[in-house]
Amino acid sequence: MQAWLIWLIVAAVLAGAETLSLDLVLIMCAGGAAAGGISAAAGLPPAAQVAIAIAGALALLLFLRPVAKRHLTSSGTARTGVEALIGAQAIVTSKVDARDGRVRLGGSEWSAKAYDSSQVIPVGSSVQVIEISGATAIVWDSSS
Repeated sequence: MQAWLIWLIVAAVLAGAETLSLDLVLIMCAGGAAAGGISAAAGLPPAAQVAIAIAGALALLLFLRPVAKRHLTSSGTARTGVEALIGAQAIVTSKVDARDGRVRLGGSEWSAKAYDSSQVIPVGSSVQVIEISGATAIVWDSSS
């Protein structure tokens, strides 16, 4: 059996085993075995094939695996629902004060109150949503 075919079989077995572990270690070793197979197909001696396979696997483990892990793991939970509206910009459609008002937020109209009880925010102002309390957006006009 030719050496490149043995390397190819080793790479396939390692890649198949990765589906069980999902830790991105065996797939990097499979990449090293593939590099060994390419060197075997190029006619390099067995010692060079092993050295290239080890160097390829180590390079993949040290440089590619951390990047792949970072991209595959989520950096946090996605904010959805009303939590996604916190920090968003809204436009005042009816004067907003400490008691009541209306804003256009996320394509719909919300009741609103000013975060600062001394603020009176005129129609047309752009405000930032500080929190959502029930169906009321608590907003802040940073321009005042």
